[in-house]
Amino acid sequence: MEIRTAGDEDWPKIYPFYAAIIDEGRTYAFPEGQPLEEARPWWMESPPGRTVVAVEDGLIVGSAKMGPNRPGRGSHVATASFLVDPARQGRGVGRALGRHVVDWARAEGYRGIQFNAVVEVNAPAVHLWKSLGFEVVGTVPEAFDHPEHGLVGLHVMYLRF
Repeated sequence: MEIRTAGDEDWPKIYPFYAAIIDEGRTYAFPEGQPLEEARPWWMESPPGRTVVAVEDGLIVGSAKMGPNRPGRGSHVATASFLVDPARQGRGVGRALGRHVVDWARAEGYRGIQFNAVVEVNAPAVHLWKSLGFEVVGTVPEAFDHPEHGLVGLHVMYLRF
């Protein structure tokens, strides 16, 4: 699997699984039903942020976006978000993207990575991030309206370098 910086030409290939994941409503509090160009700024980062794609056998199978969690005095902590094509889940794509982001953030001089909104009932994601050294530092109760579980918490997860 190759992980590389995403270019403008990659967005139309990312968008189908971006839209499917967002419209499913289980992991992101992004607006549902966004057309291609409206969705672009929600995923494709500008510097100092970065968006990458995971490519396997010539196909984009996942993507991550990363950058400073906050501007100014909060810019020493990174944040990131991840998408794995639902047809490719369970094959290590998320783990590879997670490791890539951790390595990138360390190399860029960040002091840690904060995930602001990990849906507490998203067991695969919570398990993955814990296995990479992240810890739940707090949970905002009933902050996410899950289509099956109703109001559930959003974890704030952190990895200190």
